[in-house]
Amino acid sequence: MHPAIHSITFDCTGDPYDLGLFWSELLGRPLADDDKPGDPEALIADPDGGPRLLFVRVPEGKTAKNRIHFDLRPTGRTRAAEVERALALGATLIADHTRPDGGWFLLADPEGNEFCVERGDSD
Repeated sequence: MHPAIHSITFDCTGDPYDLGLFWSELLGRPLADDDKPGDPEALIADPDGGPRLLFVRVPEGKTAKNRIHFDLRPTGRTRAAEVERALALGATLIADHTRPDGGWFLLADPEGNEFCVERGDSD
């Protein structure tokens, strides 16, 4: 038997609830019912039973590029539309690595955690 990934944890210096709201809106998954602003952590469960996303307040800020990140593939919209939606939710565009045959946009969440948006079903 091998271990299962229970949670993917994001450290943040701001309010974990706020960061959780960003990811909740981006991924279309609700925060846990008992989470509220000012809590030391916030949680997004996967309704299909996959790993949870856990947001935890820590005292130290991010100092370097992430060594692990999400590659998101839009469903039901284009890559460009997904990037615009992420930016409207509070993401920051870091770099455009798109090519005619693929590529990705590199973005950061409000705490500076990088993630990529690849081509979507509609591209």
